[in-house]
Amino acid sequence: MLLLRSLVFQIAFFLNMFVLMIIWLPGLMMRRQINQELGRTWGRTNLWLLDKICGLKIDWRGLENIPKGAVIVACKHQSIWETFVLPIRFPDFSYILKRELIWLPFFGWYLLAAEQIAIDRAKGGKLLPQLIDKSKKIFAQGRQLFIFPEGTRRPAGAPPQYKFGVAHLYAATETPVLPVAVNSGLFWPRRNFRIRPGTVVIEFLPLIAPGMAPPAFFEKLSTDIEAASNRLMEEALAKDPSLGEIIAKGRATAAAPAPAEE
Repeated sequence: MLLLRSLVFQIAFFLNMFVLMIIWLPGLMMRRQINQELGRTWGRTNLWLLDKICGLKIDWRGLENIPKGAVIVACKHQSIWETFVLPIRFPDFSYILKRELIWLPFFGWYLLAAEQIAIDRAKGGKLLPQLIDKSKKIFAQGRQLFIFPEGTRRPAGAPPQYKFGVAHLYAATETPVLPVAVNSGLFWPRRNFRIRPGTVVIEFLPLIAPGMAPPAFFEKLSTDIEAASNRLMEEALAKDPSLGEIIAKGRATAAAPAPAEE
């Protein structure tokens, strides 16, 4: 039954995206907020489909910690789930995403119309000055920037691999950072077809104000996110011990080579 529900959802997931992109075509000629609303609509409908088909619900926590205006939203990345959930709570967002996505028909057009930041990962460290410059322009407009500090999805339970780029961005732009913890990888793991029933928790942690030295900020950000995410996973495990196999697989990646960025 789990496999059947997962299959039905995967079909509905892509069908939902396709239908919304066709309906929203007139929005491509409108301002970015109109096209960002497509992302929020896609996120809400995906949550509804997950609930009704797979029995996977959501628990929002720490909403009072979300500030108004410019902020760097630094989120733990365990699943595709958080990529479509985050925009729901932010009025004028921008993602840092790989350049190849904007080449996709329809999907890439909407990313451009919503004024997202597309980067060429092949440039490595040479990319940082350009990224900082684009981010400053976004923050000057009072917008929110989403970033996954580990750069790619990490399995639930896997040792963290935070990149120092988020600290450079924090210091150079003098922008507050909102850490975000999740346990999504327990229910919809990366590179996994099956979606388990349960409740994914997304928790917005207390804001980190500008002004910290980059190394101290980096330590605090990674420690806060990891501690909260581990707490959320332990909470889920107490309710469903079978989730332990997911965590065990994630921990096993400690002995494996680091995966290529996705």
